[in-house]
Amino acid sequence: MIIFLALLPAYFLSIFYRSFLSVIAQPVMADLAIGPREFGFLGAAWFVAFACAQFPVGWALDRLGPRRTVAATMALGTAGAFLFASAGSALTGTLAMALIGIGCAPIFMAALFLFARTTEPARFASLTSVFIGIGSLGNLVGAGPLALAAERFGWRPSMLAMAGAFGIAALLAALLIKDPPRAEQASGKAEGLIEGLASILKIRALRYLALLTLTGYAIVATARGLWIAPFMRDVHGFDAVMAGHAATAMALAMVGGAFFYGALEKRIGRVKPLALWGTVATSALFSLLALAGGSSWLAAVVLFSAIGAIGFTYAVLMAHARIFFPAHLIGRGMTAVNFLFIAGAALMQSGSGWLIAAQREAGLGAAATFATLHWVFAALLLVSAAVYALTPEKATG
Repeated sequence: MIIFLALLPAYFLSIFYRSFLSVIAQPVMADLAIGPREFGFLGAAWFVAFACAQFPVGWALDRLGPRRTVAATMALGTAGAFLFASAGSALTGTLAMALIGIGCAPIFMAALFLFARTTEPARFASLTSVFIGIGSLGNLVGAGPLALAAERFGWRPSMLAMAGAFGIAALLAALLIKDPPRAEQASGKAEGLIEGLASILKIRALRYLALLTLTGYAIVATARGLWIAPFMRDVHGFDAVMAGHAATAMALAMVGGAFFYGALEKRIGRVKPLALWGTVATSALFSLLALAGGSSWLAAVVLFSAIGAIGFTYAVLMAHARIFFPAHLIGRGMTAVNFLFIAGAALMQSGSGWLIAAQREAGLGAAATFATLHWVFAALLLVSAAVYALTPEKATG
């Protein structure tokens, strides 16, 4: 399918750039002279920029089409990728990550937009899960292979190579994406950015989805993207390469989880139970990690991997939200939901960095510090699941 050829390479790199920092945390913090709090902000910059871009991206997908939207933003992302590879300060690194976030902002949304506009609704969840599953291989490159490359060549040359790949993916997307015919609302009058958002806010079901979209993906992405490698290093004494392998295990589990949820949804034809019970199970796994993760490195790796597989409910949650949007609001509707996913990740990454720094300043050891973080993650997921349970399974009226 042309959608996969046009956008999978770009999505692969989008996944890489939201998860790579954990593996090269030590050399990046040393080179930029920053601590955990600033490192959390560095990771959050990508998510903040990505989230803020969702609203104009949604409007652009509906009104301008995905080809121009993706080409323009990925050009900015390419510049940011090269800037990050040469960053000499925390400020420059943060700006670079923000530009990369803008460049990545429309990639997945453009794929969902094209799936929604060109295929049957019944295939949306399975196509989304396959797309996420294959694209999530970017998680793998941002784990063990990046750790090995950074150790052999340095983190800057490694990131320079990834910047070149981002530029190639941008060109490929611009050449291959085909815009579908524009959809108009029933009245024939086109809604602008603000009017479209107002219509989305009136959809009552989305209010119950909101908390889980803010926390579910954000917590798993933060555990994988920022803290698994520092956890394995500080609590269990892993070196950079071994910590990278632990991150690889979690990344592989996330890829498997995406395919698993897609196959399960295709079999049972329902998304809400998958997202609900998957979230409850992930909360339980974080509780186990808080209790036992510090006593055994093997238990920690197994639990992180299980969290990656079972907690990766992104696709089924997006498929659930998709049910409630009319055709003329698909772009803006899905990007509004994605804003919550990514804004939650930005808040979680910066907040977790603050929490860890505060715990260390209070004199807590590494094991106790991370146990506190994992207890917080477990509680947030459990509360989010309780609210999500109130969401109607299908659109009414």
